[in-house]
Parts: sequence; structure tokens; C-alpha cells
Amino acid sequence: MREDSNSYYRVFFAELRRLGQIEGQNLTVERYGREQYLSDAAALAAQVVRSNPDVIYIIDPSASYFKHETSKIPIVTITNDPVAAGFAESLARPGGNITGVSADPGPSIHGKRIALLREMFPSTSKLACIAPRVTWERLAGAPVRAAADAAGIALVSVPIELPASATTYRNAVAQASRDGADAIMVLDSPDALANRASIAESLADARIPAIHAFAEAVDAGGLMAYSFDLRELIKRMAGDVDAILRGANPADIPFYQVSKFELSINLKTAKALGLAVPATLLATADKVVE
Repeated sequence: MREDSNSYYRVFFAELRRLGQIEGQNLTVERYGREQYLSDAAALAAQVVRSNPDVIYIIDPSASYFKHETSKIPIVTITNDPVAAGFAESLARPGGNITGVSADPGPSIHGKRIALLREMFPSTSKLACIAPRVTWERLAGAPVRAAADAAGIALVSVPIELPASATTYRNAVAQASRDGADAIMVLDSPDALANRASIAESLADARIPAIHAFAEAVDAGGLMAYSFDLRELIKRMAGDVDAILRGANPADIPFYQVSKFELSINLKTAKALGLAVPATLLATADKVVE
């Protein structure tokens, strides 16, 4: 979680530096990781809040634990629907102590991903959706079911528990295969991003076409993705942190809602699966990995 890391934290700290917030000069950073508590996110949230920071920055599905612990310390996070999750009164005026970015453009995104996957693999008849259980039960389950129904495709859900590991996702892919799924949609979560290489490998072993929520999954060997620009979102979160450190009230900082998505396709993976990429799909791709 440093500026010299090979992760997205490099983007975050570089943007803070550009804005004048420089660690070791005018900024102190205390770092916490879920691995310290494994699945005990509540204990982690309690410890962080006890340290009484000026702002808490979270890339994690556990923002609800922090909301339970404090209504005063400003929090900047990335989430799906902050209004549905109870983090904000509205996107334009959050009204509480939480702001950040929303990676959920609305339920239509699921239909779009299903349509793209079906264009790549027209014989799709049974789709498995792999998602964190909390995401599936609170937010994604109903719209994904509606999108699958509209497409005339049978749906099976494969909820996973967080924190998830490579083994978690391998087991999820295996479960989807046992359930008779001939295609898979992997929803976005920090764990899916972190385990993208293992997920792609498991899907290749199972020989199941899949669509992902991160372009990085395609770089790691995934078939295709319809994704937002995570770097852009993280820069916006850094901007929110900077604004709060300069005195802004998170209640008045609008949640930014992602609106731009890009299609990525891995031709090598398509060939390994015996799929001929339609020319129309290839022509609309923003990124092609050969």
C-alpha cells in the first residue's frame, strides 16, 4: 500500500502527491489490511476508528463495518450502489460521513455483459454468476436474475465468502461446472481483481467462456471483460481524500458514478476455447490481447 508498489496504490499515492499531499512531509498514513484479522472485518474497523484518523480510505466490501463504528470520521470508499447500501442519501448529496465512487451504473450493466458474452458464445444456455455473497444477496442478485430472464438464459448463482482466495474461486468455477453452467459471469470485487490470474486459469481448465468486470482479468488470460477504468476511479478517490484533508465535508462531496465502460477481448483464450470472435465484436473492442 505504497507509492512504489506495483498495485493500484501507486496510482492513489501519485495522485495525492500531485495534489500536494505527500507522505512524510505533510501527510501521515497508517496502513491496515484485512489479512490482519482474516474474516473479522468488524474488529479491524473498530481498531481503525479508535486511532481517530482525519479520513479513512477503504477499497473493500467492508465499508458497512466502518459505518457501524463511526458516523463522524470521514470515509472515502468505492462501492456498488451507495444509496442502496445505506452509505448515502443520494449520489449528489451523500448527507453523512461517507463519499467516494460508485462502480455501479445501474442494473443495465448485467444485461450488457450477458449480451456481449452471448455474442461471443451464442450457444450460451445456462449462466453461472460468481459474486461475493454480500453483493449477491443485497445488491446484484435481483438485477442479474432479471437480465438473465430477459435474455432467456437459465441462471445459477455461486456466492462466495470474503475474504476469497485462489482456492475459493477455483472451487466456485468447479461448482458452476457441476451445476451445468456453460458460461460464467464474474462480478467485480477487490478479491476478484487480486485473484484474476487464478480465476482465468481455473476457467481455462474448465473450458468455460466467461466475462469479467476488470480489463486486468483479460491481461491475465480471461476471455473478455466489460469494465470501468479503475485508475480513473482511484484518482477521483484521491481527490476526495485531498478535499476532506483541506476541510471539505464528505456530506457535500457527490459520489462519482462510473459511466464509461470498455470491452476487452483475449484472442488467444478465445482460440483455446474454440471460439471464433465475431468481426462485429472485434470491431467494437477497445482492447484486444493477442
